[in-house]
Amino acid sequence: MDLSDSPEDAEFRGRLREWLGKTLPTLPPKPSPGDWPGRRAYDLGWQRTLYDAGYADVHWQASPSVRLIFLEETERAGAPYVGAGFVGLLHAGPTIAAEGTAEQRARWLPPVLRGEEVWCQGFSEPGAGSDLAALRTRAWRDGDDYVVSGSKIWTSHAEVADWCELLVRTDPGAPRHKGITWLAMPMDAPGVTVRPLRTLAGSAEFAEVFLDEVRVPVANRVGEENDGWRVTMVTLSFERGTAFVGEVVACRRVLGELAVEARRNGRWEDPALRRRLGALNAGFRALWRLTQWNVSEAETGGGVPGVGGSVFKLRYSQARQELYEAAADLLGDESLDVDHPWVADRLSSLSYTIAAGTSQIQRDIVAERILGLPKGR
Repeated sequence: MDLSDSPEDAEFRGRLREWLGKTLPTLPPKPSPGDWPGRRAYDLGWQRTLYDAGYADVHWQASPSVRLIFLEETERAGAPYVGAGFVGLLHAGPTIAAEGTAEQRARWLPPVLRGEEVWCQGFSEPGAGSDLAALRTRAWRDGDDYVVSGSKIWTSHAEVADWCELLVRTDPGAPRHKGITWLAMPMDAPGVTVRPLRTLAGSAEFAEVFLDEVRVPVANRVGEENDGWRVTMVTLSFERGTAFVGEVVACRRVLGELAVEARRNGRWEDPALRRRLGALNAGFRALWRLTQWNVSEAETGGGVPGVGGSVFKLRYSQARQELYEAAADLLGDESLDVDHPWVADRLSSLSYTIAAGTSQIQRDIVAERILGLPKGR
């Protein structure tokens, strides 16, 4: 398989790299991590800059290889992360692009691309995290609306979101995977209550969301009623298959910084540390090749990543934790300084074997859908 850039992709890479070099020095300073209204404004401002320059549509309108190049080059250049736009750009947006009607695509995609609206993800519940199909948030039909009651937890960016990609149970009598529906819920609807959750790292990008007879138009349903599990698999394929691409590049950059720090503080003379960093380097190079393979597969599958994304997610989650464990060892006493970026990233990395589907769930997917093993009882 040829994983090198095509001439067209090489031209795009060079043009993007040149534009980033000119644009990034002109950006305003980033707001503090705890200032989510400020971070929303900053993240949407960056998205608008991309839109005005003609780069905003790479997530949906371009080929998967161009998306990969975009994520790779923006991360290498130190461009702002999608931040508050994560769900809209990398989860909900691609799902609507793949599964929505023409009217839904026209309504929801342009505001995300222009940096005007933020989405959050309303999937997990207190009793339905790893076992997402056990969700109990109920929605019943009342004329042209669904009436929704229940609660969600770990709802990413709910406190600054305009819309929520929401999973609800519309047929409680159906088998667990058959009675679920995917809705787009306005976060300013009456009956929506958001309670931010503070993480171990001190940030509050997650929230509990309580829904008390919230009315959501039937026109906001993506896919058919009770077909939401299939639509959800499309969402999760993007979340696990391509949403972490930029983070792999970031980890490779941090690994290089660890080597520089080890030479500075004398730890480079430790052969065990060098072997550890060398193994991490090999692992992240392999993950990058796996990412390229997944993208190539997506190009032949209509742009939607396949189940290979679960292989990537499973190994990347562990590799990220190993990287920041090595960083903590290298820092020594400084590893207790929560203001150090590597320390903050280490705390964040602890969630990666849980977020976007636990490692246990990913192993089940790999076993059943790739290896063809029988389902556990």
